[in-house]
Amino acid sequence: MGASRLVLVGAILIIAAAASPVSAAEPTAAGLWEQVDENSGQPESWFKIEERNGIYEGKIVKIFFKPGEDPNWVCDQCQGADKGRPVQGLTLIRGMQRNGNSYENGTILDPRDGKVYRALMRLTPDGQKLEVRGYLGISLFGRSQVWNRLPDSALSSPPARAAPRAGSAPQKK
Repeated sequence: MGASRLVLVGAILIIAAAASPVSAAEPTAAGLWEQVDENSGQPESWFKIEERNGIYEGKIVKIFFKPGEDPNWVCDQCQGADKGRPVQGLTLIRGMQRNGNSYENGTILDPRDGKVYRALMRLTPDGQKLEVRGYLGISLFGRSQVWNRLPDSALSSPPARAAPRAGSAPQKK
């Protein structure tokens, strides 16, 4: 009976370890995110955030243009190497360092005016929403958006076109 008891104890330990929250990987900001228009609720763009050597950066991988908007939108107001580059594919989030569910010490580029702002990001505990805040000086003076996580597979089959959205957008050509 000693061997069967040992097998039972081993099985219980394996099940307990598998069910333990410690064994589950903590969600990170890495992945595909959807930015939606705050007024219409329609998708505006998708961002892909990646981690390299502990630093998180994000690029815009899909823009949902309204009818009449230039699908070849370039960052005319950007500085340096980003000036004149297509906005789709441009790295907008740079230098974010993870601290639990928060990401700090980074910057975010607004491609509409070419300005670079300090940035913070906060991931919800379930990893499904990401609050992105750009600000000047102190975080009190800034603007936040909440992005929704998408499955990485969404890039292979994005929606055909979003409905028109309100607010500022790229200039018509």
